[in-house]
Amino acid sequence: MAKKTPCAVSSMTPSRLTLLACNLAVLVVFASASISTCDADDPKPTAQSIIEQRRAIMRGEAAGRTKVEVRKSSKADLEKGEISFDDLKFDIEKDEAFAPEKLTETLRFLNGRKVKLSGYILPSTLFKETDIDQFVLVRDNLECCFGPGAALFDCVMVEMVPGKTTDFVTRPVTVEGKFVFDPNKYKYPPGVGPNGASHFAIFRIEGIQVR
Repeated sequence: MAKKTPCAVSSMTPSRLTLLACNLAVLVVFASASISTCDADDPKPTAQSIIEQRRAIMRGEAAGRTKVEVRKSSKADLEKGEISFDDLKFDIEKDEAFAPEKLTETLRFLNGRKVKLSGYILPSTLFKETDIDQFVLVRDNLECCFGPGAALFDCVMVEMVPGKTTDFVTRPVTVEGKFVFDPNKYKYPPGVGPNGASHFAIFRIEGIQVR
């Protein structure tokens, strides 16, 4: 059995960010060990819970989700804050260290604005299934969308405003809130991660509603 990889204590707060980094390290260990829990007669089960989706991720599957089509928002949609993950793309390789000058004019325009963004709640980063106040929203295009080997523009950290929470679901959700570019909060401890990556995320939505 693969051993859990110890995670260095990070100076960033809240402490759940440190736990999130630890969870990422554990996922990498399990994935590299190729742990499989599926039944031979049913190799592609439909995930209905956090645990089942985590197992699907470890097997390299996307839990039966539909591939996301490429869709960039029109200028009018951007003005209204109705965005897609394709609007978040910028020129950076997977696991490349982030540099702020790489951000597009679209991303600079969106920073600080109220937006609506659709995607999937990533189950492997959750600690409970109800009353969730922090989670990772991913585009889910049948590829790894968060952590080592993923593109920074394929995930957004969601931190609900005080008094607001949501519950885990397997269907796509739409998050509404303030879009924030934050190059400091989501660095790998101690600033250098797997394969030379510097961050596991750079975007955040301060959520007011998830539906």
